[in-house]
This record gives sequence, C-alpha cells and structure tokens, in this order.
Amino acid sequence: MAAIAMMIAGVIAIEGGYVNHPADPGGETNMGITKQVAIANGYRGPMRTLPREVAHSIYYGRYIVAPGYEPLVSIDAPVAEELFDTTVNMGAARPGRWFQLAINMQCGTKLTIDGRVGPGTIAAYRACQPKIGAAALCRGTLDMLDTAQKAEYARLIRVNPKLAVFHRGWVAHRVGNVDRAKCQVAA
Repeated sequence: MAAIAMMIAGVIAIEGGYVNHPADPGGETNMGITKQVAIANGYRGPMRTLPREVAHSIYYGRYIVAPGYEPLVSIDAPVAEELFDTTVNMGAARPGRWFQLAINMQCGTKLTIDGRVGPGTIAAYRACQPKIGAAALCRGTLDMLDTAQKAEYARLIRVNPKLAVFHRGWVAHRVGNVDRAKCQVAA
C-alpha cells in the first residue's frame, strides 16, 4: 500500500542513518531500528550497514501490523501515521492507550484502555467518524495523541535526566509532525 510505504519512508527520513548516542538507552540504531530489534527480527549484520529493505520490513511488521494499525490506514491514514511514528519512538502500549482514550473522550464509547488496538478499537473509531465528522475526529485524535506524547517526553526526562538531550528533537520532529490538513483529505 502506497500510504504505508510513505509512512515508513517518512520515519526513516526523520530517524536518519547510523547513530550510537551514549545517552540513548536503545544503543546502536540505524534508520531508527535498534540493534536489539534488528536481531530479534533476524538481522545478523553490522548495524552500520542495515539494508533499507530490512528496516522497511521491520517497520511494517513490528510497528504497523503487530500493534494493529494496518486497518486504520484505509480508514484514517493521518491517525495511523501518528500512531506508527509514536510507536517507533516509544513502543506500542502507550500510543495504543492514548488512541483508545481519545476515542472514548470524543465519542462517548467505553473502550477498555489496554493499549491493544484490535478490531473493537478500529470499529469504535470507524463508528465515531459519522457522529462527529471524520475530519474533526482526525484532528481531535491527533491533538490528543500529541498532547499525551509531549507529556510522556517530560515524564521520561524527569525519570532519566540524560534523555533531556533528545527533548528538542523529539518535540520538533515527533509532536505536531502530522499535518492537520491531511485530515481533510482523509475525510
């Protein structure tokens, strides 16, 4: 799907190439893929030469399919893009919970906030689109996800002050990174 390829290309562009920053608990990364994740997905070569195709495959399987975002791409690509990007940056559980909370808050649903984006979460989101408008739901969800993400960055830095070196980049590249104008196109 072209939308997924564009989402993955966008994350790879933000993440850049090989990095081994001493303050990053993820250690060696290339295109945003940590060495631990690469090994868990079968890669055995040096991180400096991680092939783009391997990164793409890992992003697709581990960060789009596994957390349950793939069906959302055809329903609301901007929200799927935000969830994918946030999951790359901080794992799937938190953005999944924030997404469920955003649905409950905007739609009056009573989803269990467990972080698992499954068929029930996707169905609740889809059912809410005609109630408040697809574009309004998209914008509201993106705003709520960004607010939660920014607060989580502050919490992470309080817990581990060494992470403060990443704050400016996180906020510049990860908060508000999905253009709200895409919500009109998706609607």
